[in-house]
Amino acid sequence: MTVGASVMWQPELESLDREPLERLVVERMRATLARVLAEPAWARRLGGVRPQDVGRLEDWRALPFLTKDELRDAYPYGLACARAAGYRRVQMSSGTTGNPILNPYTAGDVAQWGEVMARCYVAAGVGRDDVIQITPSFGLFTGGFGFHYGAERIGAMVIPTGAGRTALQLRLMRDLNATVVTAIATYPLRLIEAAREEGFDLASLSLRVGILGSEMWSDELRARIERELSIRTFDIIGMTETGGPGLGIDCAARRGIHVWEDHYHAEVVDPATGRVVPDGAEGELVVSTLTREGLPLIRYRTHDLTRVVSRARCDCGRTSLRLDRLRGRADDMVIYKGINFYPRQIETTLLKHAGVSHEYQVVLESDGGGERMTIHVETEPGCDPTVAARIRRELHDSLALSPEVRLCAHGAIERPPGKAVRVVDRRPR
Repeated sequence: MTVGASVMWQPELESLDREPLERLVVERMRATLARVLAEPAWARRLGGVRPQDVGRLEDWRALPFLTKDELRDAYPYGLACARAAGYRRVQMSSGTTGNPILNPYTAGDVAQWGEVMARCYVAAGVGRDDVIQITPSFGLFTGGFGFHYGAERIGAMVIPTGAGRTALQLRLMRDLNATVVTAIATYPLRLIEAAREEGFDLASLSLRVGILGSEMWSDELRARIERELSIRTFDIIGMTETGGPGLGIDCAARRGIHVWEDHYHAEVVDPATGRVVPDGAEGELVVSTLTREGLPLIRYRTHDLTRVVSRARCDCGRTSLRLDRLRGRADDMVIYKGINFYPRQIETTLLKHAGVSHEYQVVLESDGGGERMTIHVETEPGCDPTVAARIRRELHDSLALSPEVRLCAHGAIERPPGKAVRVVDRRPR
């Protein structure tokens, strides 16, 4: 299959006009309600609602929100459904606090995951002639398996390296002519660093596409990854609770992330009031699954911040609603001396400066009776040391912050094995 910007995996569904698409969504909302109401725990929490009570999309807003704490408290199978069908596997959240969130998959769920991931690959211009290197882990974390299932669906060759062993990753990419890399958003930075340290020629790679997600990454970081690796990147979203990556992806038009509305219903609400906000206004993403069997979600509060960009047909031909790239998490907001900010805002400022690395860490500490913020940022050799003062001034002008900015050598900031740790808060709780 030769894949172009307008090619779709399931064009009859991906380009469905809004009116029939919304009818299909309502039909699947009712089916989801029927599925969960067969379980006493769900019936109790939904308070007597019936499938026929949902006659239009707006009726869904009357249902209560589902929270991460409720899913943790339900460990392992308290809110699971479809026990009679039997589970084929489990995946689990990578969170470190409280009970993990466990998601059991039926055979239908595994098939659904492969379907939405195939759509994501094709939206990114990936087809059967590609060689896909999968760098997320193949464990309880959902990343690796989802990318694998989708790649099998489209008939592409897979290099299932999983996480780590960066030197081997580079060698395999070169020797096996990988054309696509899938990864958590900051992993390409590890590849770039390792290549520099080992004198590996990145120009020897055949990569053309990167499908990245699982972390917030700024437009500035995206541009740096694309420039260094000579690839086109695509932002994929999804989480353990929704069944893993595959909830949506941006296309070549880069005018928002397409959410596969026939599988997932997305709302954006005011984090404080819970009310749905108008399209274009930023708020918290709320997701309902419409085709998942093992762990259906009804109005799950993700804490991710975004906005609805458009519900019109995209230049690529797809008609599903488009969300803005995730801007941060409501629970990742940092409050320092009464000022609210997100780590991504710091990153955006840092990466505007030549000679400044993508590696940084914000450290918050108590200082006598007050608080102190220090931003540690790695720099390239020969970087102008006056950049620290310029960064400090820009952060003051844009965010009203006055941190100490400490420039450090390459490698000074510890690299965790998984997601990057951008904020270290040492203030007493």
